[in-house]
Formats: sequence, structure tokens, C-alpha cells
Amino acid sequence: MSDRFDCGECKESLYGRKYIQVEDVPHCIPCYDRLYANTCQKCKELIAHNARELFYEDRHYHEHCFRCFRCDRSLADEPFTSQEEALLCNDCYRNEFSSKCVACDKTVMPGSKKLEYGGSAWHEDCFVCHGCEKPIGGQSFIPDKDDYYCVPCYEGRFTPRCSRCKKALATGGVSYKDETWHKECLVCTGCKSPLAGQPFTSQGDTPYCVKCFSSLYAQKCASCNSPITGFGEGKYVSFQDRQWHQPCFKCSHCSVSLVGSGFFPDRDQILCGDCNNDQEDQ
Repeated sequence: MSDRFDCGECKESLYGRKYIQVEDVPHCIPCYDRLYANTCQKCKELIAHNARELFYEDRHYHEHCFRCFRCDRSLADEPFTSQEEALLCNDCYRNEFSSKCVACDKTVMPGSKKLEYGGSAWHEDCFVCHGCEKPIGGQSFIPDKDDYYCVPCYEGRFTPRCSRCKKALATGGVSYKDETWHKECLVCTGCKSPLAGQPFTSQGDTPYCVKCFSSLYAQKCASCNSPITGFGEGKYVSFQDRQWHQPCFKCSHCSVSLVGSGFFPDRDQILCGDCNNDQEDQ
């Protein structure tokens, strides 16, 4: 009596039948397919042992089921892309999901280098400076309405320039007499001290700190002989060819303030009405 040769699962004889051995255990074809065959992701049927099987990301397909979700083209020997769980040929993916370059109006192919800004996309070579027309690539750039500039071109065209050194003011700066200056460039013509953040004035177009301007150009108070600068106690009174600080404009005899009052000049002196009358009575 011959030895039995049965399927390890259903125990039916395998004599004269095809079988597949798994870990030294023979299985008839129906049992093998039932136990070990993968299920097709698309049609949900078993992929038989003798069928060509394709798989992608742990998903298995019959060869005839491995097709583009949109146009139904076979993807067995074609490049494809996965969008969520749907498989798409490159043409369908490009038409449905790829960006269009706003410069040349052509599709930005999947995997190609592109630049995105403000919801728009460009081929890397199409994103060029509006000034020099060179590709900007990964460099810094500055938008101006619908145009884009590399930093040197933008500074050359639009950035204010310092009135002294003529270089671009990238950030900060101060304004004086409708001109812009680097803070470090706006200095006193006399002592060269920085003027930004402190009171200063000018003689013509030339800036001076208060001290230098007072020393060089300011009128002297006829009473205290100090400069009248226009800063601090800057209000002054002028009469004929003389000037006074307001606090210094007072009667030469009784020292009462003469600001807003009548007064009487008496040679180098100024007198209030009472002191003038007293002097006339003498």
C-alpha cells in the first residue's frame, strides 16, 4: 500500500494534482489561494497564485486592475503618482493637481524644482528679477506689486539713499529737510557728534548741534549775553538791533517782566512805565 500524499489543509489527495508547498507542508491550489493569496485593492477578489500581482505601499492589485483612477490607463509599465489612495498616471496628475507656472503658463511637473509665493508657483528658472532678469532662485527677494526684485536691484531702484554717503538705507535712518540719512551719517558739521535723537539746527543746508550753532551763529541776549538758540527757553524778544531771552526781557531798574507790556528804551536800558516816569520826575 503506497504512502498518502495529501493537502495539509483539506486532506485531499494531491496525487496527479498541482500543489504548492509552504514551510514543507503541501497545499492544493484552492487551499493555497484561500489561505495565502492577497486580495486585490480594486476588485476585492483574491489574486490567484498564477496571476501577475502588482503591489504599491502594502496594497496589492491584479495586473489588469492596476489602472489610473481617472483615465483607466494601465499603470503596469507606466510611471504613476498616488493621491491619497487613488493611483493616477502622470498626465492625469499633472492636469488635476500640478501647479502652472505664472511666468510661462506651463505645468510645473511633479518632482521638478519650483518656487511658490503668495499662492503662485514658478519653475525655478522662470522666477527672475524684474530688474536684471536673472533667476532669483533661493536668494532673498522683495515684492513690488506684481513684480519681484533681487535685493541689489530693489535697493538700486527704490530704496532711499543717504544724503551724505549716498548708500542705500536698508532699515532705519532719519529724515531732515526732505532728505534721508543714516543715523551715523547725520553729524554736527562743527564737532562731528551724532545728531540723531537730540535737538539740532542748521545754517543753510549744514546741520549743527546746539552748542556749535550757538557758538558760531546765534545772536546774544542783550541782558545775559548768552546765545539765543531757539531751544529750551527759546522764545525771545527783538527790538531794533537787540534781542533778549523772554525771561531776560525785564526792566533794567525794578526787574519786572516787560513781556507783553509797554516799555521805554533808555540808551542801553529798557524801563517799565513806572520807572520811566520816576526817572522823568527826577
